[in-house]
Amino acid sequence: MLSILSWNIRQGGGTRISKISRRLIEAKSEIIVLSEFQNNSNGAFLRANLLKAGYIHQGVGHTTDQSNTVLIASRLPCDFIQCNHADPVYTASILHADFGVFHLYGMYLPHKKKHQLFDFLKKDLLQYSPSILVGDFNTGKQHIDQKGNSFMYSDELDALEKMSYVDAFRRMHGSIEEYSWYSHQGNGYRYDHSYMHNDLIPILKDCHYIHAWREEKLSDHSPMIVALK
Repeated sequence: MLSILSWNIRQGGGTRISKISRRLIEAKSEIIVLSEFQNNSNGAFLRANLLKAGYIHQGVGHTTDQSNTVLIASRLPCDFIQCNHADPVYTASILHADFGVFHLYGMYLPHKKKHQLFDFLKKDLLQYSPSILVGDFNTGKQHIDQKGNSFMYSDELDALEKMSYVDAFRRMHGSIEEYSWYSHQGNGYRYDHSYMHNDLIPILKDCHYIHAWREEKLSDHSPMIVALK
């Protein structure tokens, strides 16, 4: 079984970085995708710990400061492709890893801000297939992934589905109400997703969240696990 763990670690991890590092290593996923990763001392500490644990293939979005980006760390060999041309403003929001048998996109999309990242993805996915998209999309389906209808770019998820990309969580769990982030008012939102090309669905074994890590306050997001046969 191959496991992909994706997680928004919240502003680079902060003082939680040691516990975050320990949990990631204990999970023993073959591939780790982190959003809100930062190229600072915490980031260097985390990368060093993952390297010692066997995640020798690492790629990170290019940033010139300590802004949030994406880290992909893998025990499996892969080639990394920077996507800094995907949007003129959000240049480090997507990182692409080529594993040969499939492509993986690590995502950290802006929250309620205009961007061109979905336009980029729809074009890029025509070239690189089959692919898996994981991470913090900062959107979801109205009235399904939240009680209300405040999501921006919800229609872009419909567009991905028309391109034969499947919401792995919904494929496994149907219309169940489950959220990966909660507001201070207690409202739940499913911001974190895994979309897989339909050709990969036959090897999908499981897709679930680890809410305990959020409840431990390691981050304000629950990590997501995609398990492939």
